[in-house]
Amino acid sequence: MHDFLLNDEQRALRDEVREFVRSIPRQLVLDMDADQVEFPEEFLREAGRRNLMGCRYPREIGGRGLDWATTVMVMEEVGVIGYIFACVFGVGAELVCDAIVLHGTPEQQARYVTPLLKGELFAAECLTEPRGGSDFFGTTTRAENRGDHFVLNGQKRFIVGGSAADFFLVYARTDPDAAPHEGISCFIVDRTEGVETSYLYGLMGCRGGGASRVTFNDVVVPRENLLGRLHGGAAVFETMMIPERLGTAAMTIGAAWPALDVATRYTRRRKAFGRTIDRFQGVSFQIAEAAMLLDAARSSVFTTALAVDRGAPPRHVRRQISQTKKFVTESCQKVAHNAMQVMGGIGYTNIYPVERIVRDLRLASIWTGTNEVMSLVTASEWYREHAAMHSAGVLRDVEHDAAEADATDEKIFE
Repeated sequence: MHDFLLNDEQRALRDEVREFVRSIPRQLVLDMDADQVEFPEEFLREAGRRNLMGCRYPREIGGRGLDWATTVMVMEEVGVIGYIFACVFGVGAELVCDAIVLHGTPEQQARYVTPLLKGELFAAECLTEPRGGSDFFGTTTRAENRGDHFVLNGQKRFIVGGSAADFFLVYARTDPDAAPHEGISCFIVDRTEGVETSYLYGLMGCRGGGASRVTFNDVVVPRENLLGRLHGGAAVFETMMIPERLGTAAMTIGAAWPALDVATRYTRRRKAFGRTIDRFQGVSFQIAEAAMLLDAARSSVFTTALAVDRGAPPRHVRRQISQTKKFVTESCQKVAHNAMQVMGGIGYTNIYPVERIVRDLRLASIWTGTNEVMSLVTASEWYREHAAMHSAGVLRDVEHDAAEADATDEKIFE
């Protein structure tokens, strides 16, 4: 994050996170990408020991009582190690915790949030199913109400952290006759009898994050593990979209930065035609574009974080988060593309980490809501917002600021 946007407390925390990032063994990064490490448990334990996770939650449950502007800074810094590190960091400390902090009981917070932020427990969020991801409310996972407990059956997949999770945040249909948005509930499901996970190998990138298929076979879930109200899963899901998508945007910037860093250093040393290639505009302009995109991405993320912190209208926040997630992830993919392009063939090898960054960042525009869904949300909310602005009568009607604005016969709409 831009240094001038941070206060002294935020800069001090940033330095803590950077020291933590520097401490991560190079071999762990390599072993995870080689699928030799299934899940970085010690990485999360150490983050918990340093009190770096969930910095915006209250101190009494393990956070630091800070805000979203600070959180996006932390997520960006963690992303520098690698995209998958930020993924596993964010899934537990931001996504699952957020749901329980906002919708859970004090007992649920004490049992699950506090030990998770300490790095003593691991968690996973279960959204995607084999039949689809974007069609979230079409879930076929079922939870049958048995009074003092529920019986859960279904399957989720591509669940980051699933192979190591001690508990899962699971959405399931509890009223099969209700409308899709009104018949889903959210549960905290312990790893217990009937919960089966299988690690998914062969991912293009973001390996070593415990991405799994999770199957629930007649799993007994105590009623006290219902999160929020019965059939109220949509409310939990809606609030989760803030950490899901804003956190994704922030960490993508951190994961893209090393590509620009490596490419910049390379182009200042690599020579062709008797001079270093940074002297050629075909190269330096691509580096300049990458730097511009990262700065614009940071500005978009920080502005969106302020919108959340300062209580902007929910519909505006929903639009801003969606467009930020799309803009940032696509910009960062372009940053990685430019870095590889100016490095040429050597960038396509594992001599440098750029090829891994390109592979990892491809996930950014897919997970936590595809960018096509982000466009859909942005368009829908913008049209509503635009109509509301004009209905309020507070804007200048710029349509009339044209020489022939009164030529109404020329304004044909049907």
